Amino acid sequence: MMKCQGFLIPVKTIVCVVLCLCAVQVVSAQNKAKGSLFIIGGGSRSEALVKQLVSTAGLGSKDYIIVLPMASEQPDTGFKYISEQLKKETTAPIRNFDFNHHSTQDKKWTDSVAGAKLIYILGGDQNNFMKAVLNTPVYTAIHRAYQNGATIAGTSAGAAVMSKYMITGKQLQEEKYKETFDRLWYHNIEFSEGLGLLKQTIIDQHFLKRNRYNRLISALADKPDYICVGIDESTAIIVRGDRAIVAGESQVLRFARPEKPVKASGKLISFKTLEMGIFTAGDVIPIKP
Repeated sequence: MMKCQGFLIPVKTIVCVVLCLCAVQVVSAQNKAKGSLFIIGGGSRSEALVKQLVSTAGLGSKDYIIVLPMASEQPDTGFKYISEQLKKETTAPIRNFDFNHHSTQDKKWTDSVAGAKLIYILGGDQNNFMKAVLNTPVYTAIHRAYQNGATIAGTSAGAAVMSKYMITGKQLQEEKYKETFDRLWYHNIEFSEGLGLLKQTIIDQHFLKRNRYNRLISALADKPDYICVGIDESTAIIVRGDRAIVAGESQVLRFARPEKPVKASGKLISFKTLEMGIFTAGDVIPIKP
C-alpha cells in the first residue's frame, strides 16, 4: 500500500495505471508516422513529378527502393517503366518484389520491405493488390517502413489502396460497371479494406479525366465523417501528418463535412451543404491521416 494525500492506494493499482499510461504513449507514438505518402492519381508521370518523388523520399547512399507490382496485369512492364524513370533521378538500388509469385512469409523479403526508404505500388486493380498483402507480413512491413520514415508511393490502384476504406470500383446498386456513376445514390459504393495508411481519408484516382464526381460524393454520403479526395492524372498529393501538398500538372478536389445528409427520395442522396475545394500544385489541403 502507498499513502497519497491521506489515502492508501494499492501498489498493484499504481503499477496498472503506470502500465496503461505507457501503453497510451506507445499507441500515440505509433500513430505519428515519420514517413510520407506520395499518392499519384494515375496517368503519365512527368520527369518533374518523379524528381519530386525522389526528393520527398530523401534517399541516402545506403537506401534502396522496392516496387510492389501486385496490382498490375503486366508487373514486369510496369516495373521497367517506373525503374527507368527513377534511375534518371537516383542511383539507389531498385528491386521488384512480386508477392503474387513469391511467398509473403519470406522473412528476408518482408524485412527488406520494412527497411526500404521508398516503396512504390504500381497501378492496375487495387483489389488484386490487397488480396496479395492483407493479413500478411507484407502488410505489416509496409506499415513498419512508413512508421520509420519511408515514403510510400502509389499510382492509380496504388493510390486507392492508401485508404482504410478503399473504393473497389464496383457499384452495389447497378449491375453494369461504369467508370463513373449515373446516379447519386446511398450505398452504391462497395468499400473493402485497404492499407489504412490514411485512416480517415478516402482517395479516388483518375478523377477529372474519368468524371468521378458522382462516385466520390457517393462515398462521402456513406462515410460523412471522412474526407474524400479526388486526384487527377499526372497529379499527386504529398501527405505528411494532417496536411497534403499538391504536385503535378492538374488538380485535386476535396469533399468534406456534408450538412444534414438525408435520403431525399428512395435511394437518392441529399446534402444541405458540403465543403468542396479545388487545388493545384503547391496548394496545401487539410486532411485526416
